[in-house]
Amino acid sequence: MLARDEDILRAAADWRAKGRGVALATVVETWGSAPRPVGSNLVIDDEGNFLGSVSGGCVEGAVVTEALDVIESGKPKTLEFGVADETAWKVGRCTSPRAGELGVVARGQGTHRDWGE
Repeated sequence: MLARDEDILRAAADWRAKGRGVALATVVETWGSAPRPVGSNLVIDDEGNFLGSVSGGCVEGAVVTEALDVIESGKPKTLEFGVADETAWKVGRCTSPRAGELGVVARGQGTHRDWGE
């Protein structure tokens, strides 16, 4: 069962209240048959804990790695993943006869007010 948006945002708020750095990754665009729809969220803390999904597990590891950099730098990143990328295999992109791509934006703790706190 996937986490609900309310659970994801609650985890972000709880982690921030405990003094942890937090990033929120959100699917902002999809092309073709993507594993998760626009608006799907993944929250990550500075210890590498995460909740939610932006790809059904296909690229979560790469998103967590990039989110940790976002937490450290405070600078948001736009990430794109697709089956056409040679790096797709390296980040664990799921293979499927239905090709698709997704764009993810990762925002750091500096934008936590945008999350409803």
